[in-house]
Amino acid sequence: MNPAALAMDAALSRGRRWPEVAHPYRGEYARDRDRVIHSRAFRRLEAKTQVFTTRYSDHFRNRLTHTIEVAQIARTVAQALGLNTDLAEALALAHDIGHPPFGHAGEGRLNELMRGHGDRFDHNLHALRIVEKFEQRYLDFPGLNLTFEVREGIVKHSRDYAPAEFPELAEYDLELRPPLEAQLMNAVDEIAYNSADLDDGFEARLLVVEMLRDEAPFLSDIYGEIDRNHPSGRTKLKIDETIKRLLDYLATDLIENTRLQTAESGAKNTEDVRRFPRRLAGFSPPVAKINSALKKFLYRRLYDHPTIVEERDRSVDALERLFRYYLAHPETMPPYYSELALREPPHRVVCDYIAGMTDHFLLRQHHELLGVPTSI
Repeated sequence: MNPAALAMDAALSRGRRWPEVAHPYRGEYARDRDRVIHSRAFRRLEAKTQVFTTRYSDHFRNRLTHTIEVAQIARTVAQALGLNTDLAEALALAHDIGHPPFGHAGEGRLNELMRGHGDRFDHNLHALRIVEKFEQRYLDFPGLNLTFEVREGIVKHSRDYAPAEFPELAEYDLELRPPLEAQLMNAVDEIAYNSADLDDGFEARLLVVEMLRDEAPFLSDIYGEIDRNHPSGRTKLKIDETIKRLLDYLATDLIENTRLQTAESGAKNTEDVRRFPRRLAGFSPPVAKINSALKKFLYRRLYDHPTIVEERDRSVDALERLFRYYLAHPETMPPYYSELALREPPHRVVCDYIAGMTDHFLLRQHHELLGVPTSI
């Protein structure tokens, strides 16, 4: 079966929570894409950390530039497979809007704090809260009123949630898989951040070519071939070419393996994709192994580098102190949140407020309210 036959047809969408008149020249998923782009949460990604903070360089990725790169790869892969590119792009642009300050470290610390109150923090579920509740741009409904498939993809694009553990998500049919466009997102996200983090790591001189020989042989082989063909070329350009070839290799495998898996599955439509026992989009086993080794290399040499860890720990400690301060003094939050804390669990309100902050704003609030100087 050609994957194009399994593309999500907007005409078959389960629609929006609040019905709207169709737009004369934009499809439903294109409208969703545009609503995400024009949201405040999307703009705030510009001031949220990817790996390096802005004090390192203006050229390093932030959460927004990462998201744009994910969207570019998502469109390319979806188009090659004949899938719905508007849906893929909308999901790519929305996939990180629920991230709190300081990336995955910030998410982990917020989750720890929420666990202390018998609750949790998950950036995918927070993204759903953003598009359904916190973004207020329309007179006729709360949130962005996105289509079911985009909201479903926000929830299910990177993991499966157990129905018994998340009853509040029952409308998203947690026992079923999402459409192929959503299934692509996790691999596309990994392609984008693995290649980009390598680029930024070399630019920051925390990674050097000599590390590849023993710790990332696949990359070392690519670099070696380029070096033999361009012995007098600048090292930086050889690294750039290595990363471009890596990105192409991973994206090509994702396309080819997804095409193979869908053909072997016997799926004839999106409902068959939903009911298939496992996800059909992803890397082939050999390339998944290479990708996993690459991630381990990046953790060992970049994400866990003392320079990165020191700043990350200082930042998330500030997040925790601010969380505890607001919990003890909810009246110091803006009126909307302080009043909400009188009607809803205060820890949830504090969590939502902090999760929406940019890195700089959180550190500024931390300094102003607790009198502790912080820098980023």
